[in-house]
Amino acid sequence: MGELGAFVVGWAAGWWLLWRLPVPPGAPAAGLRPAMSVIIPARDEQRSLPSALASLVGQLRPEDELIVVDDHSSDDTATTARARGATVVAAPDPPAGWLGKTWACHLGATVAGNELLVFLDADIRAEPGALDRLAAGQRASGGLYSVQPWHEVPRLHERGAALFNVVALMGTGAFTPLGARSRSVGAFGPCLVTTAGDYRGAGGHASVRAEVLDDLALAERYRRGGLPVVLAGGRGTIRFRMYPDGIRQVVEGFSKNFGAAAASVRPLTGLLVTAWITALSTPFALLAGRPALAGLCYVAVVAQLAVHLRRIGGFGAATAAAYGLALGLFLAVFVRSLWLTFVRGEVRWKGRTVPTRRREA
Repeated sequence: MGELGAFVVGWAAGWWLLWRLPVPPGAPAAGLRPAMSVIIPARDEQRSLPSALASLVGQLRPEDELIVVDDHSSDDTATTARARGATVVAAPDPPAGWLGKTWACHLGATVAGNELLVFLDADIRAEPGALDRLAAGQRASGGLYSVQPWHEVPRLHERGAALFNVVALMGTGAFTPLGARSRSVGAFGPCLVTTAGDYRGAGGHASVRAEVLDDLALAERYRRGGLPVVLAGGRGTIRFRMYPDGIRQVVEGFSKNFGAAAASVRPLTGLLVTAWITALSTPFALLAGRPALAGLCYVAVVAQLAVHLRRIGGFGAATAAAYGLALGLFLAVFVRSLWLTFVRGEVRWKGRTVPTRRREA
C-alpha cells in the first residue's frame, strides 16, 4: 500500500472511531429523579472547588447529598468545601495497597446515604440541569454511566493537548457507527454515575484499590459482572479545564496514565488509532517530494480535526490548523509515558509517587 492509500485508510479510521459522540439526554419530568449523593474526591483543590460547588449547589434537592472527601490537602480545601455547603470527610491515610483517589472515592461511597451515586472531579463545572440529565442517562443505561466533560481550553498549552483528548475518546471504541453493538473499554473518571446497588455488585473502588487507571479498571469490573457501561460526551452538561497550570502539568498528567491506557485498548481499535496517527503524519512526510499531495492531505486532516474538536471542547479551528504542534507533543509524551509505565514504573503526581503499571485485581 502506497503513502496515499495508507493515508486514506487512516483518515477513514479517524471518522469510524469518532463517528458519533452522544450527550446525556434531556432532564426527566419533575419528581422522577431519585435522590443522589454527589461525591467529590479532592486533594489541594482550593482554587477549583468554589466554581465546581457553585455550579452544583443550585441543582441539589433537599434530599440530595454533596460530599467532598479531603484527601490530605495542604491548602484550605476542606474549609472551602464547608463554606459552600458540602459535607466534608477527612480521609485518613490510605491502607496498604490503596491509592489516594480510590481510597477517597471509596470513603465517599461508604458515607453516602442515597441510592444514586455521582462521582465528580473537583475541577468540573456543571451546566444548568446537569444533575437531572446525568440521572436520566444512568436510568436509561443502567450500570455505569460515564461522561467525558467538554474541555475549556483558554490557554495555548491546553489547546496543545487536543490530540490526547481525541485519542482518549477513540481508544474506548464506544463511538463508532456500531454504537452499543461494539464492545467498548474504559470510562471517564471525571464523571461516573451509578446506583449504589450496582456499585457494590461490581466491587466498587475497593476492587480497584491499587489501580492508577481506576476508571478503566472499574468499568471492566462492571462489564465482567454483566453490567452495562455507557459512555457519552459532556457538551451542554458538564465541562472542565483538564490541566490549566501549564505545560508541565499536561506532560505529567498524561504521562501518568497514557501508556497503560494504550495497553488496555482492544487490538483492532489500537490498530485503527495507529493508522489515524500515521495519517496525521503523512502531510509532513510528503511535503518535500510531493507538495501538492501533501497540501491536499493536510486540508483533509484539518477538516476532520475541526469536526472532532468542536464536539469535545473549545479548541477552535486554529488548533486544527496547527495540529502539527499538538502531534509533536502527543508523540513525545506518549513515548515518555511508555517509558514511565513499563520501565520506571512510577511518576510524580500531586506530591505523591504514583505507580504507573496497571495491576491485576
